[in-house]
Amino acid sequence: MPTVKPRTYDPVKVRAALAGQLDAIAAAVRALDDAQLALPTRLGEWRVRELVAHLGMVASWVPLHLHDPLPPQAPITPLHWAASTRTAAAAINSTAVELVAEQFAGDAAQVSGELDRQIGELWKALDSDEGREPGRVIPMRFGPMPLADFLVTRLVETVVHADDLAAALGADAFPHDRFALASSARLLADAFAVQVPGGAVELRVPPYAVVQAVEGPRHTRGTPPNVVETDPLTWIRLATGRLAWADALDTALTASGERSDLSGYLPVLG
Repeated sequence: MPTVKPRTYDPVKVRAALAGQLDAIAAAVRALDDAQLALPTRLGEWRVRELVAHLGMVASWVPLHLHDPLPPQAPITPLHWAASTRTAAAAINSTAVELVAEQFAGDAAQVSGELDRQIGELWKALDSDEGREPGRVIPMRFGPMPLADFLVTRLVETVVHADDLAAALGADAFPHDRFALASSARLLADAFAVQVPGGAVELRVPPYAVVQAVEGPRHTRGTPPNVVETDPLTWIRLATGRLAWADALDTALTASGERSDLSGYLPVLG
């Protein structure tokens, strides 16, 4: 992976944003009925029930693994996580199916109650001495990661999957926490710049991120010859494969310059 200057995220703001995201998700799940749990999603064969189970896994990882031994390797970053997600698709799907069978098989009230329980366990873990320990490292799928950085990846997960939930329910939008949306857009833009290194194209996601990527002549001053610009949620959908480039172009996305077609480099996350 090319070396890039890592972006820092205020851990206090990250925790507050994660609380906001999870509170909104939990409220949305409490409003579901049994029929809505059976609705299809844009995630292959997953129904809303599997999506909620996956959100439970997102919340429960820290309490389940906070005290696990660390693998013998250097800690990784959220950019490594972004580059590695596509390798875990089968395992993530298998886990969601298992969770549905074991913990999310009941009626709507039981499903929402289980998610509430798992979110509660997350905050107990984060409020413990170990969870508040500066520099605490936690094992995750792809290697050890500082807990503060791991929570940034949870922001991305909650933004992406809350949007999946809204889409499955036919809602126009989800009430995302602003810092969570900003952090997700920035991390995915940085990950794109790492995965497609170069300086030929300037990707703009106002008001949160600007990165240069794609091999070719590097822009140094004046108006860049190749510019892609879109809003944060559209970028997140493009970067995670929820939205096709052609469907966003000239509506929620503008692209100018002969190198500005980024469709061949997307998605960023698997």
